[in-house]
Amino acid sequence: MDEIPVKVAVRIRPLLSKEILHNHQVCVRPVPNTQQIIIGKDRVFTFDHVFGKSSTQDDVYSSCIKPLLVSLIEGYNATVFAYGQTGSGKTYTIGGGHGAEEEKGIIPRAIQELFQAISENHNIDFTVKVSYIEVYKEDLRDLLELETNVKDIHIREDEKGNTVIVGAKECQVESADEVMSLLEAGSAVRHTSTTQMNERSSRSHAIFTMSILQQRDANNGATMISSKFHFVDLAGSERVTKTGNTGERFKESIQINSGLLALGNVISALADPKRKSAHVPYRDAKITRILKDSLGGNANTVMITCISPSTSDFDESLNSLKYSNRAKNIKNKPIVNYNPDWDRIDEMELEIKALREALHNQQSSRVSRTSQVSQDWSQEKNKMQALEEQLAQYQLECFNHRHCTEEALELLYELKDLSGLTKSQKNRLQSWLAVAEELRSDVKAVSGTDSAVSVGREEPHHITILQLKRELKKCQV
Repeated sequence: MDEIPVKVAVRIRPLLSKEILHNHQVCVRPVPNTQQIIIGKDRVFTFDHVFGKSSTQDDVYSSCIKPLLVSLIEGYNATVFAYGQTGSGKTYTIGGGHGAEEEKGIIPRAIQELFQAISENHNIDFTVKVSYIEVYKEDLRDLLELETNVKDIHIREDEKGNTVIVGAKECQVESADEVMSLLEAGSAVRHTSTTQMNERSSRSHAIFTMSILQQRDANNGATMISSKFHFVDLAGSERVTKTGNTGERFKESIQINSGLLALGNVISALADPKRKSAHVPYRDAKITRILKDSLGGNANTVMITCISPSTSDFDESLNSLKYSNRAKNIKNKPIVNYNPDWDRIDEMELEIKALREALHNQQSSRVSRTSQVSQDWSQEKNKMQALEEQLAQYQLECFNHRHCTEEALELLYELKDLSGLTKSQKNRLQSWLAVAEELRSDVKAVSGTDSAVSVGREEPHHITILQLKRELKKCQV
């Protein structure tokens, strides 16, 4: 994993009207054709970018932010944060002035370019969400959902160690105008106040985040890439003697300076090569916990330090330059962020596919078995129907045999009483009747108790008609 240093830019604002009016002198100037700054008589600092008083918003954006936006679309996390004393131009650099197009700051330009890039990438399915929070007196406050209780927003780490803010509202957006509306609405409710150094001084650290989710079709295999861009507007460092803060503003100043001190300690710990194995105090403040990935973690980071050129701010400007000079030594390890859930989604889709195939096979097998059972049942049904028809035929024949037998017996009994029979004929007739009666008794003994036969009805006789006919002929001889 390649290490990339944090990029540091310094922007020197022009003297303000009131500073010119009070005859303030310039104590900071850029060295022409270099990326160096001289403060005082001979203190020289070198940075990645130096912007003088005549620099434009587009100069800052093109040099510092455009590369971050390119890396964002490639799947890398990005962070830009503005640092400096109160009234040095941080909020102007981040957000811009009102009205003219050239006054737009980093965030509006990045938003516009992002959606332009999305419109040009027709083969990628983009999902964009934004969130906007502030750290005010060490409390996290949702600027897009003011009803959210500060106790419901927490800083956590996911399974890969990335810092996430849980509980903050995320709004899915479809256009640059929609993002700007949310940004303006959130900025309008951010904590600000008038101090002696700034008419609209930020009293909180603000973090505006754009989360990008991309679904790409790579050789018929979809990949999901997620990345985030944090825009951080830090509250200005300030000395109470210069701001004139009292009461609530004084308490705010203490909290602001405490957070910035914690940030300075983190930068010092990360920038000192002798302290690589030393503890980095990210947990000393909420703002440092939020910036953990951006400083020494998984992000491409740019720090823009805004300073005043006035001699009256010499100490604050020198401290800011020292602060920024240390930050140059911080090394980050950015990686492309494949969506952590995508592998599992892939596995689940394969599992679902396998289950569907198994279910289809089971259903096919069941249909096949059902068809076979149905066919077997149909054959058995046909056999039963044939047997029933055969049984009915046998029952009819049995009835006919029984009827003929009864008539034959009646006839033989009548012959028995006829006169004119010889003694031999009578003996033979009597012998036959005895045999017939014996057979009749045997039949009754076998089936006389069968409940399936109606009570009172005689059982079918098992004396065939042919036998009776033969016996009858014998009697007639």
